[in-house]
Amino acid sequence: MMRRRDVLAAVAGTGVIWPSSLAAQQMTQRPRVGVLVYGTPDRDPSIQAFLRSMRELGYIDGQNITYEFRSAEGKPERLPGLAVDLVQLKPDVLFASGGDVTPWIAKATQTIPIIYSSSADPVTMSLAVSLAKPGGNATGVTLLSDELAAKRIQLFKAAVPRISRVGFLRDPTHADNEEPIAQRSAVALGVEIHPVPVRGSADLDQALTAAAEARIDGLYVVSSRHTALNIRRIVDFATKNRLPLVGGWGEWVQWGGLLSYGPNTADMIRQSATYVARVLKGEKTSDLPVQQPTRFELHINLKTAKAFDLTIPEAFILLADRIIE
Repeated sequence: MMRRRDVLAAVAGTGVIWPSSLAAQQMTQRPRVGVLVYGTPDRDPSIQAFLRSMRELGYIDGQNITYEFRSAEGKPERLPGLAVDLVQLKPDVLFASGGDVTPWIAKATQTIPIIYSSSADPVTMSLAVSLAKPGGNATGVTLLSDELAAKRIQLFKAAVPRISRVGFLRDPTHADNEEPIAQRSAVALGVEIHPVPVRGSADLDQALTAAAEARIDGLYVVSSRHTALNIRRIVDFATKNRLPLVGGWGEWVQWGGLLSYGPNTADMIRQSATYVARVLKGEKTSDLPVQQPTRFELHINLKTAKAFDLTIPEAFILLADRIIE
């Protein structure tokens, strides 16, 4: 009789793969996606939207894909180290959500493909040579569309004709050009823009107090990580001071702001998931242009209008993609 090791050697020579070896091989072949998160995956709506989109594309965690998460838990100083840690795992693709997260991933590797979703300008942040031909190992989607600033001011004035001094709440470290574009549009409409810079949660109350003392009669919020994280506080301030508020996308209206005009964020995150899937199938990031929104939605909160004794023109309401009553 042949000894056991002789049998194993003979089988190995035939190329037969034992079940345990097959499982190991499948584990090796399963693609891995590294995900750097500013907060935590379970509480970050963008990350949850990304994972849903990946499932819709057929990628099921634990079956045919593996995710490696690194979470800063809202502490930006942790991002550089976490990015390096994630890169050392050598995933097939890296996904970064947010303009404050993406640069650290980009600094940590020039070889692993990076897909990002950001509200900031990737060219200004040196993440792309151009939107059409990003070059390098990073591409993705940007929610930024600077020209929308003029349109938002125009819509704001059309909905609330009485506004004349609008507080412009913005993080100065966020890479966008909304303020000068909004300024030019506002001048043409007889509206004054009052800058309200805010760099984080710690100085938000002071910034809002200064805005109230400046006697603003409306509030324009540039969506960024810091403003989105403080959406409740900002909307509560606007409600308390009876200030109509316009924001970049629908979440501001859902929380009680008067208007929003901008891209559907879920659609844009779905596009970034599509890019991850395409890279996993062999496409190169340098061949994938940075995507910008092409469809924009107007949301109106009529409950807020009623609370502020505002009468929104019927013709304006008919323009809305979504109305909260």
